[in-house]
Amino acid sequence: MTKTIFYHAGCPVCISAEHDIINLIGASNVEIVHLGEDKNRIAEAEKAGVKSVPALLMANGNVIHLNFGASINDIKG
Repeated sequence: MTKTIFYHAGCPVCISAEHDIINLIGASNVEIVHLGEDKNRIAEAEKAGVKSVPALLMANGNVIHLNFGASINDIKG
């Protein structure tokens, strides 16, 4: 993996964090994944260690959980 991945669920907290991340590191350096719309990527996020969103999966494999928006279990429905 070479890009940071930003996982979110589309809630206001997540959208605000998405804008901040893009402004901070640039749109070309981050892949945005809306797990509410792209549910087939939830397993990938869980495997990487994402427990809640918004979260950043760094290129080195570390997960940074940001201001709590929703748990991964809530997104699964």
